Amino acid sequence: MVKFRSIAPVVAVACVAGLLQNPSHAQLSSNVTVVASGLEGPRGLRFGPDGYLYVAEAGTAGTTSTVGQCTQVIPPIGPYFSGNTSRISRIDHSGNRVTVASGLPSSQNAVGDIQGVNDLAFLDGELYAVLAGAGCSHANASVPNAVLRVNTKTGSWKIVANLSQFLQAHHAMYENPADFEPDGVFYSLIAHRDRLYTVEPNHGQVFSVGTSGDIREEIDVSLAEAHIVPTSIAAKDGDFFVGNLGLFPITPNSSKILTLSSECPTRFEIPGLSCDWDWHKLNVVGSRAGFTTVVAVDFGPDGLLYALELSPAAGFPTPGAGKVVRLNSKGEIEDVATGLSVPTGMTFGPDGYLYVSNFGAAPPGAGQIVRIAVP
Repeated sequence: MVKFRSIAPVVAVACVAGLLQNPSHAQLSSNVTVVASGLEGPRGLRFGPDGYLYVAEAGTAGTTSTVGQCTQVIPPIGPYFSGNTSRISRIDHSGNRVTVASGLPSSQNAVGDIQGVNDLAFLDGELYAVLAGAGCSHANASVPNAVLRVNTKTGSWKIVANLSQFLQAHHAMYENPADFEPDGVFYSLIAHRDRLYTVEPNHGQVFSVGTSGDIREEIDVSLAEAHIVPTSIAAKDGDFFVGNLGLFPITPNSSKILTLSSECPTRFEIPGLSCDWDWHKLNVVGSRAGFTTVVAVDFGPDGLLYALELSPAAGFPTPGAGKVVRLNSKGEIEDVATGLSVPTGMTFGPDGYLYVSNFGAAPPGAGQIVRIAVP
């Protein structure tokens, strides 16, 4: 049953551990430089107003169980065990790490996957984070999966929006009973205009959160695309772009980037598409196929769309197979950087370089931040 697992990211930890003992098996392309190491499951990352890089780290989980207290994730994936070991770090210009906030929920399932803080975003100068390792089904009965507001000076944090509760009250149309997370596994977070947008891969929904805590379901991706496991989101010119992981075992070139819009889609020239929609929600108005295991999307300073691929090789995640690709001006998918090992997040820096969380789904302490010179 594990081969149908679709929560991002999933990896054979033993395989990654073997690679760490013999790192020569993973050859980074020449435009990739390691700028920080020793991280504990680095996921989403974002540059702050102070110019420093902030990183969400999934942590090392723990030993707490909630079996018997609430609905659990079914075997062989569940049950989970948890601890308050997730954190948010800041990386300075010399690659030194300092802890910004700690003691955040971290959980590990029966096959070794760890969830914690999964992504970060800055809105109006304040830091927000999205949790994926919390909630009773993740062995934490006191803290739900949520969007948090984090004080970068004191390290304190507070819940802005209870995502676990909202998700359980707003079910997706096509959920997979054999692969179901009651509290969700919220993966990416972006700030757009005056709201935060987050993607939930397991149920297949995109939600937005206001700074006052109001939550909206923006689109049920499963209704349009079934169980494709959307993971990541980027915004440009009023439209949103969502990448998907897909199912395991991996089928190369089977993932896509969906274009979402709340406007009339005639400019996309899609035959038969009507404008008689729910104008309060986003709608799928186009897609570009040919990607594989997309875990992050972003637009570069050149205006092109970039995608981070966890492992585009057939089968199961392969350390050293991860890469960054982009859609060039001709609409072709081309490699930007290769040789990455289970990368999990990326962001462009104010210096024009692309920064990626490498070894993001690897044993704690193996995580890296790499800097990529974009061709």
